Amino acid sequence: MSRSGKRRGCLVVALGLLATCVIAGGTWSRFGGFGTGPSADAGEFARYAAEVSAIEIPAGTRVVALGEATHGNREFQELKLDVLKMLVEHHGVRAFALEADSGGCELVNRYIHGGEDTLEEAVADLDYTLYRTDQMAELISWMRVYNETAAPGEDLRFYGFDMQNYEHSHQLLLEELRTCGLDTAGLESLGQLRDEHPDGLDRGLVVATYEGVRQKLEALPDDTDTRLALHLVDCLLQNDELGRAANSPKSHGLRDHFMAQNVLWILSQEEQRGNPCILVSAHNGHIEQTGTYGPDAKVMGNLLADELGEAYHAIGTDFFRAEVNLPKGDGRMTHTFYSYDPLAHAAATCGYERCWLDFACVSADAPLRTFIDGPIMMGSVGEGFSPLMYVLPQAYRVKREPSSPYDSMIFVPYAHPTEIWPRP
Repeated sequence: MSRSGKRRGCLVVALGLLATCVIAGGTWSRFGGFGTGPSADAGEFARYAAEVSAIEIPAGTRVVALGEATHGNREFQELKLDVLKMLVEHHGVRAFALEADSGGCELVNRYIHGGEDTLEEAVADLDYTLYRTDQMAELISWMRVYNETAAPGEDLRFYGFDMQNYEHSHQLLLEELRTCGLDTAGLESLGQLRDEHPDGLDRGLVVATYEGVRQKLEALPDDTDTRLALHLVDCLLQNDELGRAANSPKSHGLRDHFMAQNVLWILSQEEQRGNPCILVSAHNGHIEQTGTYGPDAKVMGNLLADELGEAYHAIGTDFFRAEVNLPKGDGRMTHTFYSYDPLAHAAATCGYERCWLDFACVSADAPLRTFIDGPIMMGSVGEGFSPLMYVLPQAYRVKREPSSPYDSMIFVPYAHPTEIWPRP
């Protein structure tokens, strides 16, 4: 097909979609048409909305999961610190776990415990571009300052539960082995091979090398360092398996499966320290208690809810209008989206900068429950952009019954873009 033919084809598709908007009428308007969408009754919403500082967590909660509707808005990153402060002060939480690689987050953990790196280096250790922001720097800095005066055993710890990058985990594992007086030759050779042939390494060699390291570690006394080294082995094996599944239908479910395993490991470490509850932060799509990628692939939050039951507590977020910082080639670009969420729309009408809605506090016969318990459209923007988002709004919206995936939600009516630091 010629270029002009392709352009005509795209125009036909776009016009077809617009025609669908008109023809579908009420159905399209209710579930994700163009524009800002309907609003819940603002007066009723205001009767139930509360400050974020008023968030309550049920007794017996072991994992508090804080979601974010986008990765590229500063308000959602600011919420991480605000909720962490509240949980530290009122609920005795001493651990923060982020949707970032385990190895890089362990380097941040060392920084907040007095490490000699600079704050800029600690932020860069998180690896993901989306976290190189003032907001994440403020969170890390606050944790370090807190630890400077914390009583013994009351210090805060910083964890990651992702496994998409291997470099930091590999280097840290080498350090742990040397500290233990163990031979690192095989692991160093494997690292060189991974750098040279990232897509062509024999899986048998990878598994055999890491399992050999595991056997050496398991022969050592059980202590914090040994447990960390064994966990790094697990994360490196996860990284390899996930890499081999890249671009396959099962890759998303596999990543969430591994993230759930890693969160449970983090929880076990904190429980051994006498801390029964942790705060986990990730995209909404990962923390949902009912989310799936298909019949046999649950998201992380769903898996954790299966394991922990009511001890898993999920707080979702949404926006009315968001200017989102997203990747574009080698740089970044800001795009504007409307969620079509009637609850977020009501929060905007009320004039809130942000607010918290506890679903359990809304009476069963309240009209507001129509939106809490019924399917509505909500914003969901990841770390990627497609022009299709402007042609088909449902490309960045998900249809959910809010009370199903979440126990409560925080609404940020107008969300502003993050500003990404230059690469160090």
